[in-house]
This record gives sequence, structure tokens and C-alpha cells, in this order.
Amino acid sequence: MRKFQNFMKIFAVSAIFAFVSCETEEAEADVLTTDALSQEVINQIEALAFNSEGAELRSIVRPDGTTDRVIMAGGDIELDPDRIMDMSIYADQGGIQSEQYRTNNLVSQPRTISVIGYTGGQFALSTRGRTGLQWAINNYNRLNLGIRFTLQFATSTNADMVIYDNSVNNPGSSGGSAGFPVSGNPHKFIQIYGLSGSSNNVNEHVITHEMGHAVGFRHTDYFSRQSCGQNVNEGSAGVGAVHIPGTPTGFDPNSIMLACFNSGVNGEFNANDRTALRFLY
Repeated sequence: MRKFQNFMKIFAVSAIFAFVSCETEEAEADVLTTDALSQEVINQIEALAFNSEGAELRSIVRPDGTTDRVIMAGGDIELDPDRIMDMSIYADQGGIQSEQYRTNNLVSQPRTISVIGYTGGQFALSTRGRTGLQWAINNYNRLNLGIRFTLQFATSTNADMVIYDNSVNNPGSSGGSAGFPVSGNPHKFIQIYGLSGSSNNVNEHVITHEMGHAVGFRHTDYFSRQSCGQNVNEGSAGVGAVHIPGTPTGFDPNSIMLACFNSGVNGEFNANDRTALRFLY
């Protein structure tokens, strides 16, 4: 994943979509048979308004022993290679219409979401990771939303969300990744990495941010990635975040959902983050 001067790491948004189409899956065998992406797949990535520059196949290890094979697009977007061609339904509708705000990409409510902070072996959360996770849970629950979170620390992965440390497979990097909700359920696996030496507040910030993706939020600065020192739109014209009433349409420098973070973050929602959560949940 890309590194930016004066920033610890991009948050890796994992956008893995699940569709059922035997015909499409069979067709994909012709375009994804090697680690090199075909031009057809690259064209599809661009049609879905993702950055195809440097796109490649990668593997992400999960604490339950499974490994997810993903297309990494633009350095921080994970796409399911077995579903990429099915995603043409979104292109036919004019592009992806802001995953975090569409009703079918939110968590069904009211809902109590079980969370496990993973404590087993090489994927165990550090002491600061555990503290950050507890503080992240508190961030959400104190808002009295239509979704609430229960937390336990265990070696099991039998929960709606599992937060684990995957530093061993992300050497030299600091950050995290998560996916978006599917079928009314939050994204299950949230990985963080390279944060054991960071403050409790930084751990809280990263985990709160990634939990935000798992319940349906994209980056606040999706339109510019200004927090990363860039001027790059994560989407394209007409694609991206649908504005939530009562929140800024421009750059919000203190949002917890900014694409990049620094060591001075406090791990708390700002007023606009709280407005957005209360509007959606």
C-alpha cells in the first residue's frame, strides 16, 4: 500500500461485493487465470470508478485460517476477483452510488452487533489495540444509535465483527482495512497493523474509522484525498458519497473518516461524524 510523507498510512477500504452468477464466474476464469490482470478486468475497474493504476492481485490472511484473494486497485481498494465482472450492474446504473449511504449497503436496524477483539497467536491485538477497540466501541454506543455493539476478547471468530492485528503480513505499514456491509450485515473482518507502538488514541482512531467502513461509511474526503496530501477523487463525476443533510460538502479536517491520519489524532468523532451517524442509524 502507498505511503505518503507526513502521514502514517492510507486507510485501506475493502469493497468486496457478493453477487451470485454462475455464468459470470465461469467467464472470469478466462480473465483472471494469472497474477496479471487482463485489459478486460482493468477496463471494468475503471468503469466502476476505481483507480486502476498499479492494480494487482494480492492475498489477505484472516485469523480463521482463510486467505482472501483480492484485486488491490489504487493501492487501497480491495475488490473481489471472483465478482468483479458481476459489478457491471453498478456501471449500468451510472456508477457506484456511494456505498456508505445507500440503504442496501447499511446495516439493518435495530441491531446488536457482536464484536470480538482477537487474542490468538500472531493475530492477537496488542494491549494498546485492545484499549483502542474498547474506546472505539464506546464511541459508537454512547450515541444511542439503532445499532449497538457488544465486545469480548477471544480467540474465536464467531461474531459479527472480528478485529485483529495483521502486522505480520503488513511489514513496515501502519493502518487498517475493512469492507462495506452486505445484505444488511456489517463487514466481518477488520485488520489493523503497525500500531502496537502507537498511542491508545491512534489505535482508537484507526479502529473507529474501520468500523465506520464496516457499517457503511466511505472517506469524508473521497473527492480529493486531501488528508493524504493528494488531489485525487476516489470516484468519478456523479460517483461518490451522497451528501448527508447537516454535514459539510467540502473538506472536513477533523472527521474521523478522513482517508489518512497522523499521530496527533484523538480518536473521537467530531460533530459532523455524529450528525452523519445519527442520520443513518
